Amino acid sequence: MTQYQPPHINRKLNVQAWWLTALLISINVGLFIWQIISGVDISDPAIKDALHWGADFTPLTFSGQPDRLFTSMFFHFGIVHLMLNMGALYIFGKVAEVLFSRSYFIILYLLAGVFGSLLSSYINIQNGYELLQHFDQSLLPHVSAGASGAIMGLGTALTVLSLFPPLPHQVRILNKKVYLVTMAINLMFGFVATGINNAAHVGGMIIGALLALIWYLSYRTPFKSLLKFLGLLGGLFMTVGFYVYCNQLNSPLLPLWHEVLIQNPEILP
Repeated sequence: MTQYQPPHINRKLNVQAWWLTALLISINVGLFIWQIISGVDISDPAIKDALHWGADFTPLTFSGQPDRLFTSMFFHFGIVHLMLNMGALYIFGKVAEVLFSRSYFIILYLLAGVFGSLLSSYINIQNGYELLQHFDQSLLPHVSAGASGAIMGLGTALTVLSLFPPLPHQVRILNKKVYLVTMAINLMFGFVATGINNAAHVGGMIIGALLALIWYLSYRTPFKSLLKFLGLLGGLFMTVGFYVYCNQLNSPLLPLWHEVLIQNPEILP
């Protein structure tokens, strides 16, 4: 993930104000250290190790292991992947946590990450139907992991808010140009570089944009608490509904995924 100049803020931030972001970073770094101690390669983890630690792989995720949609957010493919994501989480998270409430922030973060994984799996499922018609190596599902879907959700949420006039109570002034350029660079980099899960990025961005818009509009009404709650609930229902749809769409592909797993026993944890 490409980094850019941190957004302008109107007062100094301190760790006490964004301790939840610091906790998320600590959890990711702590898990990475644990993985390295247990024998995972620090720069290029094996696929088997990635799957053992919860990476997302559609043949497994949609064959009775849906928890991978969540756990994949906490595994990274090497120290460079981890550092880039944690740097971006620091930049976006410390602003988003203060701007939104902590509960809104963490739910947005998690929903964006899971929805990103779901959109990635949806693409793999569609490719699976193509595989049934003709074999193409590029259509085989890939193992994916990382916090970038969730982080792109935060970045998009802040970008959306920067497009509107600041609210009277808003404690952070967002620089529209910086956010737009930052998100554009990250999105374009994903389509140019290899090995980037663009579907996960786009999925996170969808949730981030939706929940940011609801959050902003809630302060334009006398029912802000209710609308924010309904917005988060709507995001949850949207994510669960998308999972149910993908699960139904995936059902005819179970024999295909079983065959993929049988032919690649060396990658199974």
